[in-house]
Amino acid sequence: MANAEEILAALDDEQRKVALATRGPVCVIAGAGTGKTRAITHRIAYASAIGVMDPQRVMAITFTARAAGEMRSRLRMLGFPGVNARTIHSAALKQLLYFWPTVFGGQSPELLTSKTPFIGAAVERAGIKLPANSREALRDVATEIEWAKVNQIAPEDFLATQRKVRSRIEIEDIAKIYAAYETLKKQERTLDFEDLLLLTTAMIENEAQVRERIHDQYRYFTVDEYQDISPLQQRLIDAWLGSRKDICVVGDPAQTIYSFAGATPSYLLGFTNRFPEAEVIRLTTGYRSTPEILFTANALLRSNRMGHELAPINEHGKQPVLTEYNTDGQEAIGVTNQITELISQGERPENIAVLARTNAQLQNMQRAFKEAGLPYQIRSNDRFFDRAEIREFIRDIRQASVIPNPDISWVEELRGLAQPYLSGEAMDGIGAIVHLARELDSDERFQPKTLRNFLQELEDRAQQNNPPQMPVTTLATLHAAKGLEWERVFIIGIGQGYLPYPDAPEDEELRLFYVGITRAREHLHLSHGGIPSPFLRSIVG
Repeated sequence: MANAEEILAALDDEQRKVALATRGPVCVIAGAGTGKTRAITHRIAYASAIGVMDPQRVMAITFTARAAGEMRSRLRMLGFPGVNARTIHSAALKQLLYFWPTVFGGQSPELLTSKTPFIGAAVERAGIKLPANSREALRDVATEIEWAKVNQIAPEDFLATQRKVRSRIEIEDIAKIYAAYETLKKQERTLDFEDLLLLTTAMIENEAQVRERIHDQYRYFTVDEYQDISPLQQRLIDAWLGSRKDICVVGDPAQTIYSFAGATPSYLLGFTNRFPEAEVIRLTTGYRSTPEILFTANALLRSNRMGHELAPINEHGKQPVLTEYNTDGQEAIGVTNQITELISQGERPENIAVLARTNAQLQNMQRAFKEAGLPYQIRSNDRFFDRAEIREFIRDIRQASVIPNPDISWVEELRGLAQPYLSGEAMDGIGAIVHLARELDSDERFQPKTLRNFLQELEDRAQQNNPPQMPVTTLATLHAAKGLEWERVFIIGIGQGYLPYPDAPEDEELRLFYVGITRAREHLHLSHGGIPSPFLRSIVG
């Protein structure tokens, strides 16, 4: 276990201020790549080392399973493995299941890992005809329903919001689908992720014994990515916190990119209104990117006064490159050729990402990659475990795990199950699952090494939306790239009609562009096909 002095010695001056602010309320404004995870984990470790915090009574909340795992790993290395670091949904689920028998009675409902099948059934029940691309339409409807639920708006009140929906489906039809969806869930005794938060919150608010036990168990709170909190999530955090003030929130207003789904930076920006005595600390030293990339990001910040600029500390690198093409098709081929050349020169494909504003732009890249024979993986807005082929493959694994084949290893059996899927669009997703199986088979911590245990791993990942990855080039939407980083990033389609996206708030589109730029560590490639985006004027002389 690291002692207090060793914990502080690993931090820069700004990060040390965070660690020394051992009692809340504390607000950390942390720019992209400034070492916020290091700062907040060392804060928990330092406060625990000097006896200010009991690590068993800490709740550290973040918004992806990957980030929660990283937080747990760092705390374990610092000698504090007992800290409860989870996603907000995982923490809520654990509490709800624990108290369900005494509060609600009977068997707990099933948790939906995917809304798509139920929304599809709700569309039929409501008698709504979907546009031609039904998959995109269902995703749009899911986003609208999630927005309503995190803002605690019931189906009967949805029309009264007069929301300008980001969908080709009329708001009146979405309201009907929303109502049918809620009815269907009740009939099937299922909960979605928003129900999970709402029920846990209501349970704490209304059940004194539950509230007392949770308040006794958790005394110190850390909330990461606080700029993207929703009203429903804030209500749950308030229920956990009660009248206490031992809370540290961490966020960056310049990276608010989910307002369309109900997230709002108002809780971060208004933190000192709620807690006037709060200590506010800024992290401004950019450790991730080269000065040239940070200068580009800072220029974008200045253009709209979106946030505080970052100070570079790394060695100088190459200037970001802007390439202009006549068409989107030429752009896809040109970027693919560049990546092919880089890989032939020894660049590792997993160090490269291609980011785009829309899924349609990624489809152009997929076609170009396939023609060039380049392997890739998609990380888009679609939940990995919502894909039809992934659900079917997991269903095959579940059936096979009941009576495993004694003549072959579990990995060989999995490969056999995967073969029918490895020829078409499903290849990247199924390949990622097989790759994960190989990794776990060589990991001594993965026990027992059985198909049934691997199925449990996949179900846990589905619940936390933590998809497996492959050592290949990543294709991702700008939204899906949040929280990730690569050595070399290509941002494509920075043109009119894409970025800013039509009818989307321009300030949020700028923040989305900023998020994309700050994913790159050493090399940044920008391009468009056709008419350039006005955003490029902010960063190109």
